[in-house]
Amino acid sequence: MDLNGKVAIVTGSSSGIGEAVARALAGSGAAVVVNSAKSVDAGEAVAASLPNAVYVQADIADDVACRSLVAAGMLHFGRLDILVNNAGTTKVIPHGDLEAATDEVWREIFDVNVLGTWHMIRAAVPSLRSSGTGSIVNVTSLAGERPVGSSIPYAVSKAGLNHLTLLLAKVLGPQIRVNAVAPGLIDTPWTASWDAMREAVRAGAPLRRSGVPVDVAEAVLGILQSDFITGQVLTVDGGLALV
Repeated sequence: MDLNGKVAIVTGSSSGIGEAVARALAGSGAAVVVNSAKSVDAGEAVAASLPNAVYVQADIADDVACRSLVAAGMLHFGRLDILVNNAGTTKVIPHGDLEAATDEVWREIFDVNVLGTWHMIRAAVPSLRSSGTGSIVNVTSLAGERPVGSSIPYAVSKAGLNHLTLLLAKVLGPQIRVNAVAPGLIDTPWTASWDAMREAVRAGAPLRRSGVPVDVAEAVLGILQSDFITGQVLTVDGGLALV
């Protein structure tokens, strides 16, 4: 896919899925705004390794920071065509441990995963509309579709993002398409210690492996390439949802 002349913001792109998406976009010709809330050195290193990229630190849980992130991208590149909402957070809590899922945990997860994504979209919409062919891709999770995931608050936040994707696709067309990818278990720094889950996936999922970040990045590129797709949540899980 040729994305020459396009500009993308990828939130949470200093490592893992976000980094893979940023690299895939850059490899297809796009200019990229790399972002993280805390991992500044890693984010700057990713941006420096790409042919046309800039790093902007911003915590998407902060509405003002989201607006500043979009403004910085516009100032540097002069346009915005693609927004990939990858930044997120979680807490690993067994689903049966209701007391551990405190109000504080719910607020922390929702402030980033739901409100943060909402802030980014709201800040980016005017610039995406101006491009005429704007596209938003939200990175959600299989946990938003099935009763699985690192915690109940996390799963509910991702289910909310899936529905937000549909709602916004309905109202932002035709200038902006809105879709989502919902990864299953992906090998990232987040999941490095999840060996038992990884073995279960290898034993049960039809493709017999957990995913890697480039699997998700390729799905994102596929959505961006398909101009007639909007309001869809693409599961990227090696068939794990079938188990």
